[in-house]
Amino acid sequence: MKVLILGAGEVGFHLAKRLSQETQDVILIESDSDRAEFVSQQLDVLTIVGNGASLPVLEEAGIADAGMLLAVTSKDEVNLVASMTAKGLGVKHAVARISNPEYYGEGSALSREQMGIDLMINPERECAREIFDLLSSGIATDVVPLSGGRIRLIGLRVKAGALVEGRSLERLAAELEGHHYVTVAIVRNGKTEIPRATSVIRAGDQVYLLSPTAEIGDLAPLAGYEPSVLRRVMIAGGSTEGEHLAQMLERQGVECTILDHDRRRCIELAEHLPRALVLHGDATDVDLLEMEGVDGIDGFVAATARDETNLLASLLAKTGGARKVVSLVHKFEYLRLVPRVGIDASVSPRMSVVNAVLRYIRRGKVVAVANLTGIEAEAIEFTVEPESLIAGHKLKETHFPKDAIIGSIFRGNDMILPGGDDRILVGDDVIVFALPSAIPEVEKLFA
Repeated sequence: MKVLILGAGEVGFHLAKRLSQETQDVILIESDSDRAEFVSQQLDVLTIVGNGASLPVLEEAGIADAGMLLAVTSKDEVNLVASMTAKGLGVKHAVARISNPEYYGEGSALSREQMGIDLMINPERECAREIFDLLSSGIATDVVPLSGGRIRLIGLRVKAGALVEGRSLERLAAELEGHHYVTVAIVRNGKTEIPRATSVIRAGDQVYLLSPTAEIGDLAPLAGYEPSVLRRVMIAGGSTEGEHLAQMLERQGVECTILDHDRRRCIELAEHLPRALVLHGDATDVDLLEMEGVDGIDGFVAATARDETNLLASLLAKTGGARKVVSLVHKFEYLRLVPRVGIDASVSPRMSVVNAVLRYIRRGKVVAVANLTGIEAEAIEFTVEPESLIAGHKLKETHFPKDAIIGSIFRGNDMILPGGDDRILVGDDVIVFALPSAIPEVEKLFA
């Protein structure tokens, strides 16, 4: 399928890279000639310099025979105009990245249906949901709900002396028979491994597990952590993401404090969040953090508009005694720094957009997609259809690609931890964890 991507920023670049790896015909449109040249040198995609909302530019890119348009520039109006133009020219699928709530909020004069756009993605709201899930699970560096929330993909770092340290997955399966989880990936020294039975867990490993939502708390002692309860959260930065997060925390009865350096923004937040404590101050003011009780606080979120401020505030909060620290990170290249400097987790609004787009692209037999930060792999949830090649076969008969693993099978309300003799049946929901090189082969099995 020919895919037109508008915007060669970090979102567009990441989408182009991922889709081109999967042999899609990708054309990237970027108004900045220097950025366009950089992308053309890095990726095997056709790059066109121009305004993505311009009809001549879209025609030059081949909009007439494109199957999908992904408008992911940083300008809402460009994304809206380009998406509406594409739909008017017969493009089957148009996706727009939209931040301004005036274009998608309740009561808006311009709804998605009225404009004919298939999907609008709001990065800030998606990002706030991810942060809330991370805070709710005290041990996790990544949390992705799957199968309607019945199961979660959890990323965590194994502590020295943990129960699982030094043991192979085969041994752990025998020793922890009552625990219903599957290890789907191990990241060690920056390299992602799809594990086998003989793989050994080591201290410092970043491990990704699939676990029933109700049993996530049981994972903490296995990885060397103490169980925790979310009661108090401090948010440094009154950004849109911070406001959305505070609203979610208020609904759950979590005590919330917000710091922001802009006095006017503080007044707005105080009006919108009646149960939160809003303070005018600098997120990197050590004395202020200490005075407001950062020592021992259950969760600290750095959510300003500047990555450097967020990273510094997160480090100050962590050294000040905060139990769980999450940093908002906009630049993809900073995401890998987070675990190295001791911050517990990071969330990227741009990665949230990437995930939402990939979920839409793979819809149909695909129920959900998760593209995680700092790891070159995807979790994909498929529904097995009668025509699927894998339907009716035992796993040991399927010649499943080596860079992919089936993490779980849902059959009705039953979760199955898969083994070689388990058979995939029509109607099953199957969660697969795969490196990019294996995704096309995996999709063929479920096609």
